[in-house]
Amino acid sequence: MRLQDKVAVVTGAASGMGKAIAILYAKEGAKVVVSDIHEEAAQGTVDEIKSAGGQAIAVKANVASEAEIQNLIDTTVNTYGTLDILVNNAGIMDNFEPAGDIEDDKWDRVFAINTNSVMLSTRKALPIFLDKQKGVIINVASAGGLNGARAGATYTASKHAVVGFTKNTGFMYAQQGIRCNAIAPGAVETNIGSTMTNISQFGMGRTQPGLALNPRVGKPEEIAQVALFLASEESSFVNGTVIVADGGWTAY
Repeated sequence: MRLQDKVAVVTGAASGMGKAIAILYAKEGAKVVVSDIHEEAAQGTVDEIKSAGGQAIAVKANVASEAEIQNLIDTTVNTYGTLDILVNNAGIMDNFEPAGDIEDDKWDRVFAINTNSVMLSTRKALPIFLDKQKGVIINVASAGGLNGARAGATYTASKHAVVGFTKNTGFMYAQQGIRCNAIAPGAVETNIGSTMTNISQFGMGRTQPGLALNPRVGKPEEIAQVALFLASEESSFVNGTVIVADGGWTAY
């Protein structure tokens, strides 16, 4: 039980990697707050956790809204008394648009969900972590946050920003017992593709050679194992960095 009695918030936990992380954390003894914009699906994750003997609650949250992030963290503290682990997993794709085809509203939406939410939730959690001089932040970035040809310009920029924010936060608070790391998954079996519409044929065509190099698609449970390592004391000396989990995709 590597997370015994720890309190963890996982965003985007109704499906995919977030769901796998929430279930594994609960299995390892954590009290999990399952957050998602889809409340019924989030409750489904909670029911699965409880049926296995774990502890969890569902909190509906649109991570693009600061008020809802504030409520998410406040509800966590009101329910379980504290917060130990924050997993910023919620995210959406762009449509593989290059810079010349970016539309302002779509740029703003991707950044609101992928990037701004990471800052807002981290800023909200930090006073809790600073008060007890201990805390873990795990941000789900992407292979697209380390390379230029894994998505469109908007998604790529949003995830590069998450990587930079992760490194800065890990460094800034290292002496206060707070660790902040990111996971950069490659292609994983999730429903993030459902957020894509009207895919840019030019953008997809340019990235296709790199996409074709992918050795295989990963499973959410494989990413969850990395998230467990980063949340546990086994990674006590890992801070301000990015762990790539992509089956060797970006090694080429």
